[in-house]
Amino acid sequence: MRSEKIDRVVSFVKSETVLCAALLLAVVSAFLVPPDSAYLEYIDFRTLAILFCLMGVMAGLQKLGVFQAVAEGLLLRVKTERQLAVILTALCFFFSMLITNDVALITFVPFTFTVLKLLSPEQMRRLLVPVVVLQTVAANLGSMLTPVGNPQNLYLYGKAGLSIGEFLRLMFPYTLLALLLLAGWCAALGRGSGDGSARMKVSFAERTSLTGKGFGLSVYAALFALCLLTVARILPCGVTFVVVLAVLVLTNRKVLRRIDYSLLFTFAGFFVFIGNMGRIPVFYRFLQSVVSGNETVTAVVASQVISNVPAALLLSGFTEQYNSLIVGANLGGLGTLIASMASLISYKYVVREQPERKGNYLGYFTVTNICFLAVMMVLYMIIH
Repeated sequence: MRSEKIDRVVSFVKSETVLCAALLLAVVSAFLVPPDSAYLEYIDFRTLAILFCLMGVMAGLQKLGVFQAVAEGLLLRVKTERQLAVILTALCFFFSMLITNDVALITFVPFTFTVLKLLSPEQMRRLLVPVVVLQTVAANLGSMLTPVGNPQNLYLYGKAGLSIGEFLRLMFPYTLLALLLLAGWCAALGRGSGDGSARMKVSFAERTSLTGKGFGLSVYAALFALCLLTVARILPCGVTFVVVLAVLVLTNRKVLRRIDYSLLFTFAGFFVFIGNMGRIPVFYRFLQSVVSGNETVTAVVASQVISNVPAALLLSGFTEQYNSLIVGANLGGLGTLIASMASLISYKYVVREQPERKGNYLGYFTVTNICFLAVMMVLYMIIH
């Protein structure tokens, strides 16, 4: 019995490493700065409330099969392998702007496996790794355009006090370059062997239907509109939180179970740690000297080790150059497998479905990410 409990604890730590690290840092920092009334000021309740609402709404739409239905409709028009790669990649790129990079990958990577299994074994072998890697890169890069695209954007957008227009203008050049790079990479697939233009047809034995789901779609569309109005600072977050929570409780409580509460607690843990460290003069001055003037590069480098969400949270406490930090945290999602925690979603699906291709996937993922990051950093240096 004791060994089973230990195994469960070890398993939890492995699956929720970032959460455990955040909570551990918060607890350790509490010994250095004893809890007091200032702790409540550490927590960015607005960010947490909006994150909760967005995750709830997206979980509801996903459960209705909205994204699946859209994807199936597009894929019925596919005629070549290259077109298939373009559509599967584009789904992650454009949807991530509104449903976050995590949800885009959770939705479309399993769908990709379903689609590829409809093809011949040779076609699946040839397309699986490149397509899933491109989907992962696309989700991480497409999500950087909007404040709701990923958690660090939502947080830094609030800290910076930017308007939605200002945020879009800041990230548009990088998003446009990302789209061009993804299009070029997809076009190059199979060029050496000529397989990319091979004729093919995707068909589904049973299509996902939205018939009879009009009421649910209307409800979640209205809730999503409330979330966007809150992000735009037109509605107070408290009102949106209460409305979304009440609707989910009354209409579909099961959706509440699909919310990523570990992400919310991860944010809370880092908020406490950052707040406490900011009250220790020596630590604050040291980290401020490291970050000041190097926000983008520091965020990119830090993301390679601790991932971009924790990097954004940590560094935001020691600089006010939030625009540079926004760019750095987004570009920092490229690189290592843990640079963006969303990347682990795709990796886990590949390992579960085809464990023998784990090494192949990691190699292709690393090369692709380094190439994209290098080009993105060139653009940053030109703009900066």
